[in-house]
Amino acid sequence: MALSRGLRCCQRVFSWIPVLIITSVALWSYYAYVFELCLFTLTNTLEKVAYLLAFHVCFVMFSWTYWKSIFTPPASPCKKFQLSYSDKERYEMEETPDAQKQILVEIAKKLPIFTRAQSGAIRFCDRCQVLKPDRCHHCSVCETCVLKMDHHCPWVNNCVGFSNYKFFLLFLSYSMLYCVFIAATVFQYFVKFWVGDLPNGPAKFHVLFLMFVALMFFVSLMFLFSYHCWLVAKNRSTLEAFSAPVFVSGPERNGFNVGIRRNLQQVFGEDRRLWFVPVFTSQGNGHYFPLKNLSESQNPLLANEEMWEESDDGSEDGSLGEDRDPSVTIEIED
Repeated sequence: MALSRGLRCCQRVFSWIPVLIITSVALWSYYAYVFELCLFTLTNTLEKVAYLLAFHVCFVMFSWTYWKSIFTPPASPCKKFQLSYSDKERYEMEETPDAQKQILVEIAKKLPIFTRAQSGAIRFCDRCQVLKPDRCHHCSVCETCVLKMDHHCPWVNNCVGFSNYKFFLLFLSYSMLYCVFIAATVFQYFVKFWVGDLPNGPAKFHVLFLMFVALMFFVSLMFLFSYHCWLVAKNRSTLEAFSAPVFVSGPERNGFNVGIRRNLQQVFGEDRRLWFVPVFTSQGNGHYFPLKNLSESQNPLLANEEMWEESDDGSEDGSLGEDRDPSVTIEIED
């Protein structure tokens, strides 16, 4: 037990290494650009001021989105999807699997669950003791079920999902902008140092490496950002791109695709002025999503959102959706 706890502690410490690497590179790039290039190399005051102002805008947005991607907790299913104390007690007291499944069926009747496991059964997480909402998956690293889980990213040491997917996309976009700006403004001085028009010194090393590092990161970010833009346009997560979500009618990769405009609004919100600002504007609460084959009146996200929210006193009265077929099976997933 102590050994397992120690290994888990070491794993948590080492999981911050990729974040420290990115942070170290960002801090070095700040020093190299601001001090070695702008303050020690540039001679034109107007150019120096313009470069510093634009650079700090890019750097602030890059840092802000990275911070939000790292420290925004992954959203987990609400209490309506969890087994209550009484239901959990009943579930544990039952000795036969069929009786346990029947208890879960009774709970699932009131929940808006449209996706199924590969076998066609309703998905249940035995570790978190929750019926999984649509697009929800259990992360073994975070040790919790994550709403609309996309993937666990080691570079932000966090699960990318419903609560921070917008921040992650903005982080990728502002990282690319940061790299492009550095490469574009450093290029002429890179050439001058390379051909010997500027004297050798510490600035030469920093400017040369700034160019190489900016281009290297830009190329890798460009492919990743392009892939996620395609996912947003199709309204898929990374997990759904590899394994299509299963509905009652069977697997359907485009089950949540409701058109590019509405797909974008689900991630970025309806107010376009806030699309590029790292504040949470995504639609809904991550427990239910419009379906391609359902009309707006049948989609819980577009119908009556108030009926889904828990009251202040923690009561869970009220149905979360239409009754489900009690004959449907339940599959317990780790």
